[in-house]
Amino acid sequence: MRRFRLPLRSAASVFRRHAPRGLRVRLVVAFLLAAAFGALLTAGLTFHRARAAILDRAEETAVADLRTQLDSLAPDLTLPPTAEDLRGLTRQIDQAGGARAWHASASYRGGEPVAASPGTPPVPDELRRAVQDSGRAVHQRTEHDGCPWLALGMPVAYTDDSGDTGTGTGTDTGTGADEDTHADTDADAGSLSGLTVYAAFPLDDDRADIDALVTAAEAGAVPALALALVPALFAARSVLRPVRRLRHGAERIAAGELDTRLDASGRDELADLTRSFNTMAETLERDAAELRRLEAGARRFAADVAHELRTPLAAMAAVTEVLDEDAASGVLPADTEDAVRLISEEVRALARTVEDLMEVSRFDAKAAPVHREDVDLRTLVTKTLQLRGWAHDERVRADLPEPAPVRVDPRRIDVVLGNLVANALHHGRPPVTVAVRVRGDRVEVTVTDRGPGIPDEALAYVFDRFYKADAARPRSGGSGLGLAIARENAALNDGSLTAANHPDGGAVFTLTLPSAASSPGTT
Repeated sequence: MRRFRLPLRSAASVFRRHAPRGLRVRLVVAFLLAAAFGALLTAGLTFHRARAAILDRAEETAVADLRTQLDSLAPDLTLPPTAEDLRGLTRQIDQAGGARAWHASASYRGGEPVAASPGTPPVPDELRRAVQDSGRAVHQRTEHDGCPWLALGMPVAYTDDSGDTGTGTGTDTGTGADEDTHADTDADAGSLSGLTVYAAFPLDDDRADIDALVTAAEAGAVPALALALVPALFAARSVLRPVRRLRHGAERIAAGELDTRLDASGRDELADLTRSFNTMAETLERDAAELRRLEAGARRFAADVAHELRTPLAAMAAVTEVLDEDAASGVLPADTEDAVRLISEEVRALARTVEDLMEVSRFDAKAAPVHREDVDLRTLVTKTLQLRGWAHDERVRADLPEPAPVRVDPRRIDVVLGNLVANALHHGRPPVTVAVRVRGDRVEVTVTDRGPGIPDEALAYVFDRFYKADAARPRSGGSGLGLAIARENAALNDGSLTAANHPDGGAVFTLTLPSAASSPGTT
């Protein structure tokens, strides 16, 4: 069995590969297959019944004709007959057969059949035994020289006390397969004389009638399938029309048109599906509207809070600057000095958080301004490191081998670079490498540290707002908005910001920007 599995699998894979994939094609093919099966089944049943009727008619007619001939010829035969008498009887039967082309033979008391015609086929042993056992007329379909023949066996019986002979009465009305033997079941022939007459003739005419039936069935199959194609196409169209409407409706829903509704008419399954689609679209529209309302409220709340905190925080920052000066001069007690420094750090952290929230609110409102300039990205990297005191810091290395012209907003790119380097220093381990490379029409800036890297489960969320991988990194004093703001600033400059882990360890942040030659508005 094992060696047959591969061909079967190959055939199945070929069928799946070449099977019709469109729903319309599948429906039409299924309809045509059903029509073909129905036509084939009907034609098969009709052919079987017609064939049986033709053969039954031929058998009944042959038995009746042979009985008529024997009723006419048998009374003139002297019993017991000689071989010449039997030959003469069969010659008369052959001549009386006419168009039926009888080939008769006769035997007496179980002897060998005697025939007058040299072309008479031999009598089947089964037929001889059936006649002897039943004492009635028996017929059997046989093959002779590759052609179908009908062989008959009919015993001759005494019909009166004077010794006259006659044939067994009754006709066989049953049918059977080829080579089957059938005997009359209603014969009442009296006492048998011992004379049995056998006759055989070809069924060429009946075979021609059967072949004509097959030809007619084959000729009608193709037009029937062609006619079945019309209702198949109509049925496929009626089924696919609501499916096509559902597809268009789903595409409109996916495109954001949540007010899409479809006409639902009828009581079938597709109509129920359409009504379910409308219910789903209504629910989605209601939920989306609620989410938009909640999101807008949350954004407005954050913006309002940040705006309201900005003024008092400015005042608190001014006060903490004065207190920082007093703490630095040493006029404050040690405990007070520590408390002042702690308050100053927290006020500055809160101020940064408020500024970040204000920036995020501008992103959400699509109100963040962008002022592009043609600059060399190496210059931006150098200025960022200098402004934050990292230019001569051994923990930060700059790799700026070639010019990298870009058209960007310098302030926003400075925010991105500053945030990436600060994150690398705080969460990773030095040295932190800032490298600039030109890749065709794009310019890349990579910031790489030597720390433990970013956990795989956190890579997909590092740019989300307020996300912190606390389980893998120490507690941060940031707001959790730095990387989210950096990515927004990169997008405002037609760039992208991605995070990954270096194969040798450490996190790698890559800022990709269009070069000046491919940036909008440049020549």
